[in-house]
Amino acid sequence: MRARGFTLIEVLIVCVIVGVLAAIALPSYLTSIQKGRRSDAKSALVGAAGQMERWFTERGTYATATLGSGGVAPSASENGYYTLTLANLTQTTYTLRAAPTGVQAGDPCGTFTYDYQGTKNVTGGSKPVGDCW
Repeated sequence: MRARGFTLIEVLIVCVIVGVLAAIALPSYLTSIQKGRRSDAKSALVGAAGQMERWFTERGTYATATLGSGGVAPSASENGYYTLTLANLTQTTYTLRAAPTGVQAGDPCGTFTYDYQGTKNVTGGSKPVGDCW
């Protein structure tokens, strides 16, 4: 009677195949997760822009707006993947920025921007605007 089972070579071949599949699938999975987290920045910027317009309607200026506790909008995105800041504040203009933080810090899109005219942009990243927004 012959013993049944797997040889060491067969087990190693299966391990190599699983390793190759994991090496191919993992980067795609991580990229997909990162892309999904970008919606956190987009929704935070659009929501904050709406609040900026409300601020302007009530006060006639953007210059006195702030973010954070007691401000126009929170200083972080809902899930905390991005930190929001205000720039270029004048009476009639503003630029909102969402900088990646924490696990999202390595995002190749970099910092998302959204201004008073609704112009969408990214800075500090390696991807073009169209791939990020």
